[in-house]
Amino acid sequence: MDTVSLYIHIPFCRAKCAYCDFNSYPGLDHLFERYGRALQREMRWLGRKRSLKADTIYLGGGTPTVLPLALLGEVLDACREHFTIAEGAEITVEANPGTVDGDYLAGLREIGVNRLSLGVQSFCDDELRLLGRIHTAAQAIETCHLARETGFGNVNLDLIYGLPRQTLSDWQAIRPCSWQATLQQAIHLRPDHLSLYCLSVEEGTPLERRIARRELPAPDPDRAAEMYTLAEEALDRAGYVHYEISNWAQPGHECRHNLTYWRNRSYLGLGAGAHSYFDQKRWYNILSPAEYITRLEADWQRPFPPAVEEVEEIGEVLEMAETMILGLRLVQEGVRLADFRERFGRELMAVYGREIREMEQAGLLEVDGERVRLTARGRLLGNEVFQQFLPHQ
Repeated sequence: MDTVSLYIHIPFCRAKCAYCDFNSYPGLDHLFERYGRALQREMRWLGRKRSLKADTIYLGGGTPTVLPLALLGEVLDACREHFTIAEGAEITVEANPGTVDGDYLAGLREIGVNRLSLGVQSFCDDELRLLGRIHTAAQAIETCHLARETGFGNVNLDLIYGLPRQTLSDWQAIRPCSWQATLQQAIHLRPDHLSLYCLSVEEGTPLERRIARRELPAPDPDRAAEMYTLAEEALDRAGYVHYEISNWAQPGHECRHNLTYWRNRSYLGLGAGAHSYFDQKRWYNILSPAEYITRLEADWQRPFPPAVEEVEEIGEVLEMAETMILGLRLVQEGVRLADFRERFGRELMAVYGREIREMEQAGLLEVDGERVRLTARGRLLGNEVFQQFLPHQ
């Protein structure tokens, strides 16, 4: 029986955030029930093709918690019906602090969710308004407390740094609203996991248009690097393990689902726009929720699930490159020489020795007898490192 991770995309939200270019749509509440049934049909299609065990389930979005609790429960019940769920499986739901209350969180626990990922982004109301978030800092803090009160022992907070006008520390701020203040508030709440993302200004978003009109200054990459370094130092002092470039955890609370991606292992994505990687193939579903529903209701007879839009064969050269690029994101683990040898039957240094030595001399990689991993400088310049492993065209 093959072991996979399941990702379930819920492409609905209450309002589109100013920076968001994800596959998410407000105002489609009338599709909720049909979408839930379409997800169940896709699960049935995948489950009947092969016997699969799911070690992790991750419901992301969008905002999954805009769905009625009963519908989320039906989706998870369908997972249990069509896949073997591993004992102790990690089951995560993303939530917006503005969409849940204590009753909803308690209901998530009752339907089997054991990990909560809260899209806090900032503990500064001015920054939340700039980002177009629908919650306040006070609501975010209250939701963190409610998560504990309702029994969640595994809680992640998402935070964003590198915002226009965001200051590094309190002494630089006119008001007590800085990256340092947000970090300190997060640490005070003692979440089990923290994901810190540098703001990316995506084309076509309201934020990008405001910057283009010079209503806001463009983000400063040097200031963002200072914020990242500040976070590394503060979270290390607070006892968090920096296990992936953008992720920190209390020991034993690393996100098992995302480790599947970083170790380049198999996962299945269900829902509109979801991506899958399985059996040396990668495929993705059509983006439109309405078209996704239509295809699943028609139940087309194809070698891949009905909503699949494109399939890519992954050859060994690309698989090796992606294993390096993803694995190097793991701060402590890196890419183990033994794992590479077991997976590909080749020595890592025989394949990438030249690239690795050059980046080692540049201070971006460190190599020992067991693994290759990024240095502190390499973590700041990760994209430059990853480009060295891309297959030559």
